[in-house]
Amino acid sequence: MLACATLALSACGFQLRGQEDFPFKRLAVVGAPPRVAARITRLVEGGSDTVIVQSPTDADAVLHVGESRGLSTLTLNSLGVVQEYQVNYSLSFSLVGADGHVLLQPSLIALNRAMTYSDQYSQAKVAEADLLWADMQDDAVDQLLRRLSVVHTLTPAPGQEVPGVAPGGPLPPPPL
Repeated sequence: MLACATLALSACGFQLRGQEDFPFKRLAVVGAPPRVAARITRLVEGGSDTVIVQSPTDADAVLHVGESRGLSTLTLNSLGVVQEYQVNYSLSFSLVGADGHVLLQPSLIALNRAMTYSDQYSQAKVAEADLLWADMQDDAVDQLLRRLSVVHTLTPAPGQEVPGVAPGGPLPPPPL
């Protein structure tokens, strides 16, 4: 049974993520909220030989991170009372080498979730929104780490720069 499962997984192309090999061995994270910085540190140091340093002057690359949160009305009932909110989260980032080369153009990861609302359970809905933001924050950091893995050199030649990505914008061509 175990051999069959192993054979089936290997036939479909499944493989464990393994160790990431970033071209930078010392990374500084600037501007990130504490929870985001802690998750980036845990994922980078736990899945690669790169370490997070506190000072940008000690780093091979500097990751600039910013976030924003929002809440917008999604639906109203016939009396004009909110029935659903859209919970929005965005994470902006760019990666710059120690020599000033832009390794990752300024990019944005934007996520949203729908949340029903009732005045009767307003405190519970505030807690639910906080959980949704935390979940989207974790998802955005995971996407950011996958985006960092496309950087292959600290000194890209002209034409080898990794383009930025923004919601609604065209996606860059996949790396070959």
